[in-house]
Order: sequence, then structure tokens, then C-alpha cells
Amino acid sequence: MRPTRLLTRGDAPVLAELLQENREFLAPWQPLQDQRHYTADGQDAVIRDALEQHERGTGVPHAILGDTGRVVGRITLSGIVRGPFLSCSVGYWVSGAENGRGYATAAVREIVRVAFEELGLHRVQAETLVHNVRSQRVLERNGFVRFGMAPEYLNIAGRWQDHVLFQVLNTDLTAPWPSGS
Repeated sequence: MRPTRLLTRGDAPVLAELLQENREFLAPWQPLQDQRHYTADGQDAVIRDALEQHERGTGVPHAILGDTGRVVGRITLSGIVRGPFLSCSVGYWVSGAENGRGYATAAVREIVRVAFEELGLHRVQAETLVHNVRSQRVLERNGFVRFGMAPEYLNIAGRWQDHVLFQVLNTDLTAPWPSGS
């Protein structure tokens, strides 16, 4: 079984429940959201938008799956740019109860494979809060390297916060997929 799959609108109730249960756990790592974000209707709107981006070729929204196939989080390739750039960003979260079980690591590995092998991209970028060491380890386990620091990069938890920038290239020999795919 693959560690991720494309989101469907049927995932909205499960994601809403996960977000409600993990609101406090995820709060330090995510932008502030209105109450609707934590409802099935709110997640349906988020998923509809994400699937429209997928149809346009600018995003790849996936559910992260646990051992039994249940949804335990989300991972998304976003900002896909073609032409001479061939790049995108990746973002992800896993529920607090499932943290530390390797799901994020496996999901990042799979979505990077999708970026390189299926989409033919050259580069995947990720950004983490400076103090999000666990997420940094997930990226490093998947061949990502730090390449910079972005002051006040994103408004997270209600304030502008610095982020460490990571990237992995499809030609990176340390990556867990064939070089140059």
C-alpha cells in the first residue's frame, strides 16, 4: 500500500475531524484559520480548491495514510511551475497521535517520487519554522538539504516567523530515487 493517495471530496469529514482533534497540536505550525476550516463544509471547500489546482497542473493534494489505510494527515505539492524552473513546494502535517511513526517520512518520500518521476520536476522546496526540528529531520531523511534562511517568511500562529529553506533536486545522488529521473 502506498503511504499517500490523491485527496477526494469524500475525505472532507475525516480531515475536519482530524483538524478539530489536533487544533491545539497543529496551532504552533500553521496559519490562523477561521472556524469554518475545521468543519466538513470548510474542508470540502479546501479540497475542491486543491483538486482544481490539480486539474490545472499547479498542485498535487494527497492524504497521508496510516498502516490500515486510514487518513492521518495531508501532504501537498503546490506552486508547481513548468518551463525552465520545473519546481514546486511541499507542505505536510500528521495528527499528533500518529506523530513519530514514520508516516510523514514515508509521505514525503512518495510525494517527491511523484514530483520527479511522474511530473518530471527538477526541484522540490520545503520551508520549516526554525524550531520545527522534527519536520527538518523528515526532510533530511528524504535527501533535502538546507539552502537558506527566510526572515519573517510566513505568518504562522498569528505572527511573521523565520523559516529554514530546504530543497532536493532530482539529480541529488543522496536522494532515495534514481538520479536524473
